[in-house]
Amino acid sequence: MAAESGENKNSFNRYACLCAIIASIISIIFGYDTGVMSGAMIFIKEDLKISDVQVEILAGILNICALVGSLAAGRTSDYIGRRYTIVLASIIFLIGAVLMGYAPNYAILMTGRCTAGVGVGFALMIAPVYSAEISSPSTRGFLTSLPELCISFGILLGYTSNYLFGKLTLRLGWRMMLGVAAVPSLALAFGILKMPESPRWLVLEGRLKEAKKILLLISNSEEEAESRFHDIKIAAGIDPDCVEEVVKPPNIHHGQGVWKDLFIRPTPAVRRILIAAIGIHFFEHATGIEAVVLYSPRIFHKAGVTSKNKLLLATVGVGLTKTTFILIATVFLDKVGRRRLLLASTAGLVVSLSGLGFALTMVELNPGERLVWALCLSIIFTYLYVAFFSIGLGPITWVYSSEIFPLRLRAQGASIGVAVNRLMNAIVSMSFISIYKAITIGGAFFMFAGVSLVAWWFFFFLLPETKGKSLEEIEILFTKNTRHENQGLEIQPTTSNSV
Repeated sequence: MAAESGENKNSFNRYACLCAIIASIISIIFGYDTGVMSGAMIFIKEDLKISDVQVEILAGILNICALVGSLAAGRTSDYIGRRYTIVLASIIFLIGAVLMGYAPNYAILMTGRCTAGVGVGFALMIAPVYSAEISSPSTRGFLTSLPELCISFGILLGYTSNYLFGKLTLRLGWRMMLGVAAVPSLALAFGILKMPESPRWLVLEGRLKEAKKILLLISNSEEEAESRFHDIKIAAGIDPDCVEEVVKPPNIHHGQGVWKDLFIRPTPAVRRILIAAIGIHFFEHATGIEAVVLYSPRIFHKAGVTSKNKLLLATVGVGLTKTTFILIATVFLDKVGRRRLLLASTAGLVVSLSGLGFALTMVELNPGERLVWALCLSIIFTYLYVAFFSIGLGPITWVYSSEIFPLRLRAQGASIGVAVNRLMNAIVSMSFISIYKAITIGGAFFMFAGVSLVAWWFFFFLLPETKGKSLEEIEILFTKNTRHENQGLEIQPTTSNSV
């Protein structure tokens, strides 16, 4: 009951939303770097005279380094807190952006790209976790999807930067594209210091007075704050009736023992949660989004668009489509539910990828002939693919993986999902050119369509609906017929309007 939990069903806490938005700005910086590189590679290849293999490495190395960063971020955020982890991510990315903007040669450019990659790994892990930990079940889908929305907005800004800076000289243009990301990184590093720490992390540290103060700010009533505070204390292993301002939580300190609980001795529920988190992150990129976002200029060129300006302009459309449909997804995640959107999205990927593969195959079967209808179909199916991805699989991956882990396992569990995400991103971005040269570009998208079919099967059978569920209820969804264990769980009211 809403009255019992202290939460108005239709209430929306603006302060919590503001916190999630500021935390998600780091995702704009990452999205910008991803989007801007798609166009910058055209100019870098020409200016530095690098090969296609070097282009592939340049595109994918960020994700290899992000994998390292994401694995380090889980333990780091348990140790120094969610807020300071965002600050650290901003500083690392700032250094990487400066190096890439300066880059007199390929070696320095790669160094900057690798440095930025570590910052990206931190950002991708921490932004959704912070957003999930300050939100209540009724708005968790919306707030936790904000980082993905910001990534898309950043990609759109990157594509726009390509178009604008592409008019500068060859030597200056791509360096401006990459270096300008240093400005928001610096601003965020200072801005995030004014935002509160995650109350859940503070409770894990035994800083109960500070946690209670923040909960009063991000809750809609004192009763709601008390209810959430009570549940989080139970999750941290603290007596819910404890009135001390500072305590030492039993057996929980800086994420120690989490890896054992995840891999060596997981409960059946945790094992299923881990499989679900790894699976959804795997399929987010195995279905080909990085091939489209990073190599869309090449796709349009293969389809028949030859002008650089037109290529970059068509690519801006990809970013605009991605941002628009993720914005729509944020509205429906807490209304329609994760599962329905995810299954509809993946089915749409199968159709659009098959259509794109067909159109590009027709172009390749008629070399030297300009097939306008095939060109139009290629652009339409590319935009449809991005739309279907953005309304479901894209944002839901981050929402789902951030909310299904129990409190004590959340940061490091989420970091494992992000590491898999970055690994798949790297594999796709570093191999796409080689794959389409081996099996044709149309064949590459038929391959992604096949992977999308497998993804739909995985989501249908292994991912339960989590909309409106409290964190304890979410774990029960993965328990099935096994005996439920309460240790380390965040116990919350079980009504649909619980906090």
